[in-house]
Amino acid sequence: MNTHTARAILAIETSCDETAAAVVGLDRSVRSSVVASQVDLHRRFGGVVPEIASRAHVETVNAVVAQALEDAGVEPEDLAAVAVTQGPGLIGALLVGMTAAKTYAFAWSKPIVYVDHIEAHIWANFVGGEETPLPAVCLVVSGGHTTLYWMDERQQLTVIGETIDDAVGEAYDKVARLLGLPYPGGPHVDRLAHEARTPVRFPVPLAESPGFDFSLSGLKTAVAYHVREHAERGFEPADVAAGFQQAVVDMLVLKLKRAIRHFQPRSVLAAGGVIANSAIRAAFTNLSAQLGIPLRFPHFSLCTDNAAMVGMRAVDLFLAGQIGELDAPAYSITRTRVSS
Repeated sequence: MNTHTARAILAIETSCDETAAAVVGLDRSVRSSVVASQVDLHRRFGGVVPEIASRAHVETVNAVVAQALEDAGVEPEDLAAVAVTQGPGLIGALLVGMTAAKTYAFAWSKPIVYVDHIEAHIWANFVGGEETPLPAVCLVVSGGHTTLYWMDERQQLTVIGETIDDAVGEAYDKVARLLGLPYPGGPHVDRLAHEARTPVRFPVPLAESPGFDFSLSGLKTAVAYHVREHAERGFEPADVAAGFQQAVVDMLVLKLKRAIRHFQPRSVLAAGGVIANSAIRAAFTNLSAQLGIPLRFPHFSLCTDNAAMVGMRAVDLFLAGQIGELDAPAYSITRTRVSS
């Protein structure tokens, strides 16, 4: 056994359309991270096709795992455990990763650790080892999830707000489709918004509603009506993109500010693929300065789905003794619960 790699976890992520594997040390060092994206497979359909995603995971997962182990210089005997995303996500895609991880764990006689995908996004903020003042308010904004958490001093998570319909990333993709932009829509809408001259004014979702929940369905419909009503005489796509994006940003800032003032955290952690959006990052940075509270983002490479964040979460679960059973099921929807 190599002493310098003896304490590490192999992590696998297949919740949607990225096949990913990483090796993370029990000292929380990321020793390798490999991501095989399926964007090109799904682009012509304008979104992720679950059956295609599952098939691509089957074809790719073993090669991705082998590459992660090779990049880290790790052999199976050097591993302390195998970790895998259990949910939420596309059930067929999740089952590919779960089956692979269970097979590796059984064949190598290693314990298995199951990780919640949304929680893993938050743990992407811990890559690099910088201390984070707790308690914290955590916001995950991704293609399938928009969720606010309260993280206490023991890193236990409680859901305090979530979307009641569409997630932010999902709404971006649908608006991009309305504007004739390629998939995935988020980066294209963001870039187009910067070209706007007179942004369309759309209502901020749930602006007058108390609490910390989010909603995107009404905003998405408002954009669709605007595009339809102005289709004949023409409209400026950049103005629509900018108006939509501003309404999203205003909603997120409103809810985040409300949570900060209510819970009085010592820091804010933002995560998820949509956190790479330039307008959202700028608005959150301004809010952090305005309220005088530390704010953390993951590195851009760790915003979208990856296995390094899964491994980071798995390290804490493993050290806390939270070992799973080989017959554990995957789950496709968010589990609103307190997590240790």
